[in-house]
Amino acid sequence: MGAIYELNSVKKAYAGRTVLDLQSLSVERGEILAIVGPSGAGKSTLLRLLNFLEAPDGGELRYKGVAGATIPLELRRQVTTVFQRPALLRDSVENNVAYGLRLRGQRDCHPQVQAVLQRMGLEKLHRAQARTLSGGEAQRVALARAVVIQPEVLLLDEPTANLDPYNIGLIEDVVKEIHSQRGVTVVLVTHNIFQARRLADRVALMLNGGLIEIGATASFFEDPRDPRTRAFVRGEMIY
Repeated sequence: MGAIYELNSVKKAYAGRTVLDLQSLSVERGEILAIVGPSGAGKSTLLRLLNFLEAPDGGELRYKGVAGATIPLELRRQVTTVFQRPALLRDSVENNVAYGLRLRGQRDCHPQVQAVLQRMGLEKLHRAQARTLSGGEAQRVALARAVVIQPEVLLLDEPTANLDPYNIGLIEDVVKEIHSQRGVTVVLVTHNIFQARRLADRVALMLNGGLIEIGATASFFEDPRDPRTRAFVRGEMIY
């Protein structure tokens, strides 16, 4: 279906330290791409660039063929992120989920919000204050807030880290649903290689800010080309 993102010679540094140095990376339209690797590999920084929260210090990032610096607001709004630690409003669950729709000027959003709350198992908590939620409930609210605006691209940064099996299963099921039913492009950063194997069409390994290997999920895990990938998927890599 063609690339929705194209990155070439993209670099990002903080305080003089390079944290991202990607020679080439394409994200295909409608795929689930899982990005794995140890902490500090540059995975979360890459997501921030993909969501236009930061600009690369060098190289070029294109979204739908448009260079990063010139991407208009209507294209930027097609992309949303769910972070590992969701930043929820000090408000009710229902108002948190409706927030993105209201920002877009949609006044009568109650039906969409209720449908998403029900799918996420949050309908009984719709009046609860966000500060009273458990970690799993808060993460479901964050995902519901992202899903209700019907993004074309969903970026997930460790969305199920430290959650119980019920919440992990529910979040993974919703991700698979919106991908299969609406063709949403998903980029998933995860330390959980089993999750990557369950969800992804392709998997990429990042180390020290660089892309080591990327390939179809089966071949990535069963026949990796790079010895560092083999060590990582076998649990032999020490970092």
